[in-house]
Amino acid sequence: MMSALTQLFRDAQAPLLMPYAVGGYPDPEACLDIVGTYARSGAGLIEIGIPFSDPLADGPVIQAASQVALRKGVRPIDVLEIAGRAAADGASVVLLSYLNTILAFGQDRFFDVCQDRGVLGVVVPDLPVEEAAELQDVARAREVDVVLLAAPTSTDARLARIAAAASGFIYCVSTTGVTGARAELRSDLSEFVSRIRRQTDLPLAVGFGVSTIAQVVEVGSFADGVIVGSALVDMVARSDAQDEALDKVATYVSEAAAALKGGRT
Repeated sequence: MMSALTQLFRDAQAPLLMPYAVGGYPDPEACLDIVGTYARSGAGLIEIGIPFSDPLADGPVIQAASQVALRKGVRPIDVLEIAGRAAADGASVVLLSYLNTILAFGQDRFFDVCQDRGVLGVVVPDLPVEEAAELQDVARAREVDVVLLAAPTSTDARLARIAAAASGFIYCVSTTGVTGARAELRSDLSEFVSRIRRQTDLPLAVGFGVSTIAQVVEVGSFADGVIVGSALVDMVARSDAQDEALDKVATYVSEAAAALKGGRT
């Protein structure tokens, strides 16, 4: 049976814009306002990251925001509450969590809370496909998808293995290295996505490095979802007040969502 997360992509009339927020940044209530602004401005699916002290896949912008949240005492349960409040208001939400956070929380309890709060899936960037089955079984029993990542350096054999194990959607990492805005996307990015698409009919979302509206449109021409993270977190970090931050992210998300709707016929 198709999961609710996969169905969300299937029902969309255009590639989903997937803005990212660091959970609890700049503080929990402000984060909830940011996530709500994403939803009202046209986001199709919102990704909320649980701050972690050793985020191997995160670049400097998201690392800095995560450290702010951690210093303010933001815990995984606080991020789950933010996700739940956003979902209750009608937003579609996935989380990003490193594996250690889930294990420390207790994987059964973690996915129980995800299910209760309406979280559709959890992206786990440090979970290799070879070690994913147990966590996926726990999550699937709660109707939550564990989202696997695929990197452009992966062989076709490895992509086939990821595709066979994946559910919800596959997170296609646009570049090697960590998150962060890039001036240019890889010239072979569309071919990388095509390599994965030959292995699966699951939706494919591209993240890492997507920042400008032009890049959003480019990625939307061959992907089912476009994830924008560091560029939005940086807008918040560079704003002098919360109202300014909300105005900036609202403008970006509404323009990007509209561009995606107009970019594919």
